[in-house]
Amino acid sequence: MWVELLKVMRTIDDRIVHELNTTVPTASFAGKIDASQTCKQLYESLMAAHASRDRVIKNCIAQTSAVVKNLREEREKNLDDLTLLKQLRKEQTKLKWMQSELNVEEVVNDRSWKVFNERCRIHFKPPKNE
Repeated sequence: MWVELLKVMRTIDDRIVHELNTTVPTASFAGKIDASQTCKQLYESLMAAHASRDRVIKNCIAQTSAVVKNLREEREKNLDDLTLLKQLRKEQTKLKWMQSELNVEEVVNDRSWKVFNERCRIHFKPPKNE
């Protein structure tokens, strides 16, 4: 379920090249569009999207970690329960996958910021505190 949510939430990053190509002018068209405003809006959208995804992933990790902890405690009380063991393994796998999503997120964000900076560096300077 949350996989689909992440996919939707990454739409802005998936489409950044297209977005920049259609909204930030090349030098020959620079006078026709306010590129600084466009870049500022895209910057704010990227910041919000990245923060939101980070929050969602970390929240899922925290919830799944709690489930894993509870299942481990239950498992220690009942070592013969194979259903419990299977459920524990499933949740541990899910937790590892969620943790790997943080690495994926870092790659996605780095790629987006690289593309953004290539096209917007002359039009917009992000605030220093971010």
